[in-house]
Amino acid sequence: MATALPDMQHVFDQTISALRTQIDDRLDAWLPQTPLPDVLAAAMRDGTLAPGKRIRPLLLMLALKDLQDEAATSVGLDLACALEMVHAASLFLDDLPCMDNAEMRRGRPTIHRQYGEDVAVLGSVALLSHAFNIAASTQGITAEVRIQLVQLLAQATGSQGLSRGQLHDLREGKHARPLEAITQTNCLKTCPLFTAAVGFAALLAGANATCTYHLNAYATELGQAFQLLDDLADGLSAQQIGKDSGKDSGKSTVIALLGRDAARQRIDAHLASAGRHLVDAGIGGGQLAQLLGYFCSRPH
Repeated sequence: MATALPDMQHVFDQTISALRTQIDDRLDAWLPQTPLPDVLAAAMRDGTLAPGKRIRPLLLMLALKDLQDEAATSVGLDLACALEMVHAASLFLDDLPCMDNAEMRRGRPTIHRQYGEDVAVLGSVALLSHAFNIAASTQGITAEVRIQLVQLLAQATGSQGLSRGQLHDLREGKHARPLEAITQTNCLKTCPLFTAAVGFAALLAGANATCTYHLNAYATELGQAFQLLDDLADGLSAQQIGKDSGKDSGKSTVIALLGRDAARQRIDAHLASAGRHLVDAGIGGGQLAQLLGYFCSRPH
């Protein structure tokens, strides 16, 4: 009697769970271990290790699987931690009273509410320093690749990446904007770390220019869909999403401009486009494609 093949979604879920465990274990090792009452170390650990999707590290690790570079797994895990530290650092700042003024993040009080605004700012700076140290000191790769990794991370966090995206959101989001301007803000807010993740994988695996281009395009489309899903979730309760809800009230978002149904249609279009880029990259049936299925299956 033939043995039934395991359900692909179940196998993928197991892969995601195992990767998240590996990422969290490596994060725990990288973060400062100084015992309390070191408030800075405590804030860095609490904000980074709090339960989250780990989507940026997962993008890197899944891309390495698709590019069939298992030898780079250990290096990839370290760089995945760097990405998650940058993401956590951005959340420390985004939640501050002078920015989004949030009270809850990942089901817990925000870092500035727990530890104070001074610790939130300094903890963010410390996490960024940790991330760049990881990228700059990664072993087992050439100095040229290491420099390119640092450059990618700098571009993602700097004035043409996350920093500009947050500024656009704060200064321009309060005013009526055309769809193109909203889309550009969404791209700057979310896509830089997505493209950095697959860019890291492409560098580590030595992917060619065509593959790298389509991986970056995939990450951009996925980032746009991810931001729209986040905007849709803003209409749910804080208990459901684990963070403040209703923060988009009065802001110029895709949902405010076009409505929820149109936003859902745009999510589907972004995910479909992302899938086509994976096919063009030569990895259309791999792990990153299954990640798209995971997004498609989420209620939105």
